[in-house]
Amino acid sequence: MLDDFFTRALIAGIATALLTGPIGCFIIWRRMSFFGDTLAHSALLGVGLGLLLQLNQTISVFLIALALSGALHALRSHATLSSDATLGILSHGALAFGLLLISFLPPNQIDISSLFFGDILASSPLDVQIGLGGVVGGLCVLALIWRPLLVATINADIAKAEGNYAAIIETIFTVLLTMVIAFSLKIVGVLLISALLIIPAATSRQIARAPEAMALFAALFGVLSVLSGLYGSLYFDLPSGPAIVTASVIFFTIMLIIRTLRERLK
Repeated sequence: MLDDFFTRALIAGIATALLTGPIGCFIIWRRMSFFGDTLAHSALLGVGLGLLLQLNQTISVFLIALALSGALHALRSHATLSSDATLGILSHGALAFGLLLISFLPPNQIDISSLFFGDILASSPLDVQIGLGGVVGGLCVLALIWRPLLVATINADIAKAEGNYAAIIETIFTVLLTMVIAFSLKIVGVLLISALLIIPAATSRQIARAPEAMALFAALFGVLSVLSGLYGSLYFDLPSGPAIVTASVIFFTIMLIIRTLRERLK
């Protein structure tokens, strides 16, 4: 089944969307969009190091994003800068260092366009296997920490009072987010990773009335976006990453119009 490139792309895209949807809901609830962008930009640095050290790109991106999130936590604890300023420094710094590393590589060793905008159609069987394992593991972990993470998102003081080990839950969530970004790089690229996390969740928010329902609808809209984008890429010869994100925006626009009309008719 993994011998066909389009089948591999479908499996990798659908599996990733199933995880990016629920994770994206927490990003919206916690207003962490800029944090997601920062980790996404660090993916370029991870790719550069992976190529120089001959490591698997998914693993190298995950490790660099995890290190960057740790650096962000340390700077928040000790620096006098605001969170936005710290995120901006780390985001643009990681992007610049990544581009410098890549500039030392032979021109034919890497496709800059696929890095920025993704190339899911070039996913290898190993990419799909690593992605499936990570997604299944990520969904299991998210199911286990769902309630304490939701409580901490709504009210951190309540989470501490209930003894939910808020710091541990936050760390686990950060690891999940970095893992999602590492897996999403192949699909939509550095510049569009945040869109895959945020847009399906924002679309779900237009119709869902409960957190669990919003997570399920976000996964559904993510899967529909992947399917629409990939088939659009196949039949109309479009770049796959931008096509997936464009499909996400279309679904968001449709749901927003439906919600607006429903509210006006009440």
